[in-house]
Amino acid sequence: MIFPSNFWCNVAWLWVTVAILLVLAVLIDNHRDVWEIQPKPQNNDKNLVAQIDQGQTLLHLGNCMACHTERGQPMGAGGRAFETPFGRVYSSNITPHIAQGLGTWQADDFWRALHYGKSKDGRLLTPVFPYKHTTLLTREDSNALFAALKTLPAETTQVPIPKVFDSLNWPYNSGVAIAIWRSLFFSSGIYKPQANKSIEWNRGAYLAQGLGHCAACHSPRNAWGASGEVNDFSGGLIPLVNWYAPSLISAHETGLVQQSIEEIALLLKSGRNATAVASGPMAEVVKHSTQHWPEADLLAVATYLQDEAQTNSNSATTPKPLTIKSSEKSLSLGAKIYEQHCEQCHQAQGQGIANAYPALAQNRAVLLRDPTNLVQAVLYGGYPAVTAHNPRPFGMPPFVLTLEDREIAAVLTHLRTQWGHQASEVTPLQVNRIRALQGP
Repeated sequence: MIFPSNFWCNVAWLWVTVAILLVLAVLIDNHRDVWEIQPKPQNNDKNLVAQIDQGQTLLHLGNCMACHTERGQPMGAGGRAFETPFGRVYSSNITPHIAQGLGTWQADDFWRALHYGKSKDGRLLTPVFPYKHTTLLTREDSNALFAALKTLPAETTQVPIPKVFDSLNWPYNSGVAIAIWRSLFFSSGIYKPQANKSIEWNRGAYLAQGLGHCAACHSPRNAWGASGEVNDFSGGLIPLVNWYAPSLISAHETGLVQQSIEEIALLLKSGRNATAVASGPMAEVVKHSTQHWPEADLLAVATYLQDEAQTNSNSATTPKPLTIKSSEKSLSLGAKIYEQHCEQCHQAQGQGIANAYPALAQNRAVLLRDPTNLVQAVLYGGYPAVTAHNPRPFGMPPFVLTLEDREIAAVLTHLRTQWGHQASEVTPLQVNRIRALQGP
């Protein structure tokens, strides 16, 4: 085939034009704050004391200090490392420190960070900061948060906080990569109440989708590290943390459909209720955040989550009973290990001890299709959240140095096949992989 003499030149110009248009689209998409009219707070009559008090509550609602405080360092001074598949990101200093923190920031700058994911200097923030959720906040709440942060002592960490350029892997540490990610997966916007829902439901949705950023853990992530929509609670494995955040809409995984609003609120308040105990990353959320929420907000979120579970439970898949392939030798080993190490606390029939050790029989966490959380609990143990309602929780000892992979697999398979359970077996390979993921 013979092409016209100017064919390839035209093709080249076409690709150049397309590239220029894409670059312009990304630039425009990431700098909408330049021309968009910014909302002003509706309640301008609130005095500073009331505004700060509101901001302190919002700090708990967003679990802000837990992320922006490194262990052993001043409160809010940043420096906590977050591991991602693309490298490490360190939280920033949110104290009023002039050089390192928010000392030179104004309320407009803080709003831009929450709503657009942009720093005061125009730098695009990495999506480790959950601006996909904080963009939903009202301007009034943004100003209240900023007022509360300004009351913190101006502090810095003992060691300078690494910059994104130095801590993330190339090319993810570049502004271009972050801009492309944002254009693909982020869109700013304010929460819009649903007219056909109650005030309490809308308050719960505003908190769960916004400051609470529940979907940041309870939704699957794609290859780019982007979580689902702000109201996607279908469950997902938390990258590199290696805990599975169960689906909040599945009757099989969390059972919010069957629980009362009061029971759901109690779990968030105390870290446990009659049927569940918060463990792993959720225990940290309860400890630092939800136990401090106002009762009205706990009930609002519980109302919203229960309604979401009821609405979506029909579409959530229920796993079918699986055939157990473990040998009699393995099942016998599991029963023996359970008797030696587990029965004293969890009892012979897995009924547990009220207000101390959770029941394992008919426990949804035991029956999850993904056994990651079970393996983590047996390997590394841990405690439920320390709360005012549960000030001295009973803990789980670690067996990482006590039991081999085949022994852990055997005892977990025992749990998943006893007392009427019909969950899949746990293999030594699964245990080994989870053990290896935690590193030395």
